[in-house]
Amino acid sequence: MKQPLKKSDLRTALIDLYPYLKRLLLFSVFTNILVLAPSGYMFQVYDRVVNSRNHKTLLMLTFLVLGLYIMLEVLDWVRSQMMHDAGLEFDKSLRGRVFNAIFAARLQNMPVGSASQAMGDLKSIRDFLSSNAFIAFIDAPLALLVLVLIFLMHPYLGWFAVAGAVAQFSIGVVNERRIREPLAAAGSSAMSAQGYAGGALRNAQVIESMGMLNSIRKRWLLRQQEFLYHQAVASDSAGVNSAMSKLVQSLGSALLLGVGCWLTLRGELHGSGMIIASILGGRVLSPLVVIIGGWRHVEEARDAWFRLDHLLYSFPVPGKSMSLPAPTGILSLDGVVAGPPESRVPILRNVAFTVAPGDSIAVIGPSAAGKTTLARVLVGIWPAMSGKVRLDGSDIYTWNKDELGPYIGYLPQFVELFDGTIAENVARFGKPDMEKVREACRMVGLDALIESLPGKYDTPIGDDGAFLSGGQRQRVALARAVYGMPKFVVLDEPNSNLDEAGDAALLETLRKLHERKATVIVMTHRMNVLAAVEYIMLLVDGQIRMFGPRDEVLDALQPQPTHSQNGVRNEPALGGAPA
Repeated sequence: MKQPLKKSDLRTALIDLYPYLKRLLLFSVFTNILVLAPSGYMFQVYDRVVNSRNHKTLLMLTFLVLGLYIMLEVLDWVRSQMMHDAGLEFDKSLRGRVFNAIFAARLQNMPVGSASQAMGDLKSIRDFLSSNAFIAFIDAPLALLVLVLIFLMHPYLGWFAVAGAVAQFSIGVVNERRIREPLAAAGSSAMSAQGYAGGALRNAQVIESMGMLNSIRKRWLLRQQEFLYHQAVASDSAGVNSAMSKLVQSLGSALLLGVGCWLTLRGELHGSGMIIASILGGRVLSPLVVIIGGWRHVEEARDAWFRLDHLLYSFPVPGKSMSLPAPTGILSLDGVVAGPPESRVPILRNVAFTVAPGDSIAVIGPSAAGKTTLARVLVGIWPAMSGKVRLDGSDIYTWNKDELGPYIGYLPQFVELFDGTIAENVARFGKPDMEKVREACRMVGLDALIESLPGKYDTPIGDDGAFLSGGQRQRVALARAVYGMPKFVVLDEPNSNLDEAGDAALLETLRKLHERKATVIVMTHRMNVLAAVEYIMLLVDGQIRMFGPRDEVLDALQPQPTHSQNGVRNEPALGGAPA
C-alpha cells in the first residue's frame, strides 16, 4: 500500500492565492485585448481616414486610442499591485512556519542552510510573484489570441509568427540549460562565503589578538572570487541569450512586414495589413522576451522553492498533543540510547534511573562521557534513539513545550542570552513578573549587581549578553533557569565561569530548589557543587558506572589507602577523585 504524500506547505500557500490569480487572469485577458488598440487604430486610420480625409474621424479615433492606452496602463498597474499584495499574503502565511522549521533544524543540527538563506528563499519567491516575468507567464498563453488573429489575416503570416515563437522558445531552453549550473554554483559559493565571513566576525577578538586577519581574509576572498566567477558566467550567458531573444523579436517583426508586403503585392492582403501583422507578431513574442530576459530570477525563484519545500517537508508542523497536568518532578529513564539527531553513533547507551520529586543529582565523569548529551535528552531537546525519558510518566520529548516550558529550568553548557533587558532575559521574554524576576536574581546573587546599574532590571545587555562578563552572563542564565521556581531543573556546568562568590550563590540556589521540592540534575566537573546534592552519578563512555547517595559514591571513589616503604599510611585527598 502506498504511503500518502506529505502535504506541501508551499503548494498549499500558493493554492490559497487562487483569488488573486483568478483576478490576474481576468485582468490579463482585458490587457491583452487592449494591446491590440494600436493595431486597430492604424487599421482604421488607413481604411477610413486616409480614404475619406475626414479630420473629425481622425480626432475621435485618436481620443479613443488615448483612452484605451490610459486604461491599459491602469490595468497594468493594477495587475502589478495585485500580485504585490499576493506576494505579501504568501509571505504572511508562511513566515511563521518557516521560522519554526529553521528553529527545528537548528535544534537538531540539521544541514538545511542558515536562517538568512531560508528567509531569503521566501523573499525570492515573494518577489517573483510580483515580477514582470511571472506576469509574462500568464500573458504567454493569452498571446495565442493574437496569433489566431494573425492566422485569420493570412496563414503565411501565422506560420511565420509560429516560427518566431519556436525560435524564442528554443532560445529559452538553451538559456535555461546554460545558466542553471552556474547559478546553482554561484548560490552555493555565496552561502559558503557568507557563512565563513559570519563565523570570522563572531571570532573577531581571537583574529585580532593573534594576527590572523590576513589569513582569514585570504580564505574569504577565495570563496568570494569563486562566487563572483560563477555569477559572471551565468550573467554572461543570460545576457547573450537576452540579446538573441530581442534580435529574434526584431527580425520577426521585420520579416512579417516583408511577408505582408509580398502578400499585398500579390493582392492577397490589404495595404495596412502588413504593418498590423508586424505589430501583432511583436506582441506574440513579447511575453517570451520578458521571460527570457528575467530568466535568472526565474531560476533563483525555482531553486528557492525547492530548498524551502525541502526544509518544510523535513520539519512538518508537529501534531497537537493532549494537554497534560503540571509535572511534579518524577523523572524516569528506561534504557535510553541517544546521540546527536541524524547520527547513528550513540553517545549514551542503556541509561536507566529514576528520580523522585525534590531529589538532586550531580552527574560527574570525564570529558566526552556524555553529560551534555544527557542534559539535552533530559529536557527534550534531542530525542532518544531508543528508550524513553519520562517526566511524571509522559514522554518529555513529545510534550508540548509551550505548556511544559514554565515548569522546566535549563542552563546549557554554552550560555545563550538574547538582545534585551535583564528582566526580559530572566523572564524568558514573556511578560515579566517583576516579583519572580527579583526572587530569581536574589537566588543567584545578581541583585547587588543589578542595583548598581543605571537602568536596574531594565538595563539592556546587548546581543548574546555582550555587555556582561562571563560570570555575569552565567548568573543571568541561571536566574532565567530558576525563574518561577520550576519543578525540574537541569544545569550543565553551571559554575564554569563563576568566582568564589558565584559558587556560594550557586550552592544557595541549589539548596533553595531542594527546599521547594524541585528535581535538580547538575552536570559538573567541579567538586564543590557536590555539597548541595543528595546523589551522585558517575558517567563514563555514555554509561552509568556508579549511582547512589552522595557520601556512598564519594567513599567508593576515594582511592584505597596505601603504605609507603617505611610503613607510614598515605591517604590521597578527595580532589583526586574522577570528575
